[in-house]
Amino acid sequence: MDINHAGEKIDQIKQKDILGRSVTEIFPGIRENGLFEVFQSVWKTGKPEILQASVYSDSRIRGWRESRVYKLPSGEIVELYEDVSAQMNAEEERHAMELQLQRAQKMETIGLMAGGIAHDLNNILSAIVGYPELLLLQLSPENELRKPLGAIKSAGERAATIVEDLLTVARGVANAKNSADLNILIEEYLESLEFYQLQERFPNIRFERDFIQDIPAILCSPVHVKKCIMNLATNGAEAIEIRGSVTFATRSCTPDTDWLKNHGLEKTRYIVLTINDTGTGIGEKDLKHIFEPFYTKKVMGKMSGTGLGLSVVWNTMKDHGGAVFVSSDAGGTMFELYFPIADELQDSQKVTTDHTSLQGSGEKILVVDDEPQQRDLARKMLEHFGYTVASRSSGEDAISYLQDNHADVILLDMLMDPGINGRETYRLIKDMKPRQKAIIASGYSDNIDVQETILMGAGKYIKKPYAMLELAKAVQQELQRG
Repeated sequence: MDINHAGEKIDQIKQKDILGRSVTEIFPGIRENGLFEVFQSVWKTGKPEILQASVYSDSRIRGWRESRVYKLPSGEIVELYEDVSAQMNAEEERHAMELQLQRAQKMETIGLMAGGIAHDLNNILSAIVGYPELLLLQLSPENELRKPLGAIKSAGERAATIVEDLLTVARGVANAKNSADLNILIEEYLESLEFYQLQERFPNIRFERDFIQDIPAILCSPVHVKKCIMNLATNGAEAIEIRGSVTFATRSCTPDTDWLKNHGLEKTRYIVLTINDTGTGIGEKDLKHIFEPFYTKKVMGKMSGTGLGLSVVWNTMKDHGGAVFVSSDAGGTMFELYFPIADELQDSQKVTTDHTSLQGSGEKILVVDDEPQQRDLARKMLEHFGYTVASRSSGEDAISYLQDNHADVILLDMLMDPGINGRETYRLIKDMKPRQKAIIASGYSDNIDVQETILMGAGKYIKKPYAMLELAKAVQQELQRG
């Protein structure tokens, strides 16, 4: 029957265009936002009602409205309403910021937890992985002890991957990055034991490839990228109820500036890995939380996972200067991983993997670690490769030893208690011996400490628990480094 000037402005409509017409014809969205029901109730009861702030939307306008509805003595229904879009949008932004803060605090809590346990736990796992490896070298191929020793070693390696997931989520691990072909990394996963086991679990699922050829290299930590691929492939397979497919696709793209700005990415060329499944999809409510640590909808004992898989993906992509995006509906879920291409291809040295070619010539290695078992294990591994080994339990003892002795390479733990840490130890050693070579070894270390130690002149970083060949390669490369 009437509308005032404020109503015309709010709803972008003229009085002359609506007089005499049905309210649901002019404002069809009142059925969905509940206002029409309030009109009916007030008409019947004559009692005023308030419709709290809610979204009104139709093909013409959209915004937040707060309404008060009355019935006049003469019988007409009157609505007084206010456009509260600005206040509600500000509230939504504040809520979004609170959620981001909560997520950051959650990540920080996990980081503290990981930092507190990972160093000690990885020292324990070093023994579980390392001693069986030493024993297996002494046994003949037909010895019946090889199988149980192999099982112990494999169990330790699996436990180490769980710790590594925690560290990746906490983003407290320093990972060396090399140029790699993403297509090859996917193929290596598709030839792995983990993938064969996934195929055995889901024989009715097809795993398909759609790669671009001559793909530019990405600068990455191959181990962590393959872990992302494995996590997403497993999630995709478990989302399919009976039959379906999981497709791995790669492409190259240069997103437009606005898109990059909105997602906090640098303007450069990206290689995109898409992993698409034909499963049941992820609900909108869950989609907002899937990258949070320990958030999982899987039934424990029936499906794999600890609730860390997608957090590992998210943190890995952040660490690589990229991003991960997800979209989902009833037809399936698609993850897109954006990797910046490598600035330049790095010539990777051909590294031999047989024990003979990694043999030393009696060079002196100083092992500095606060764990007696870790010192003993490193000594036996290095002696197996022909090195002469000395060991010390603290940074202070190492400095005292080097005042009167020589070491070709120091194998240096980054976290030692009590006493000075590895970074400070190396700084003081460099004051005495500016050309001293060193390898950093740790189960958990702050990126800043590792990076600063490398900047001071240390070479390779290896993560505990390390394998014999990994340690031997690191020592050989450090000895050959100028």
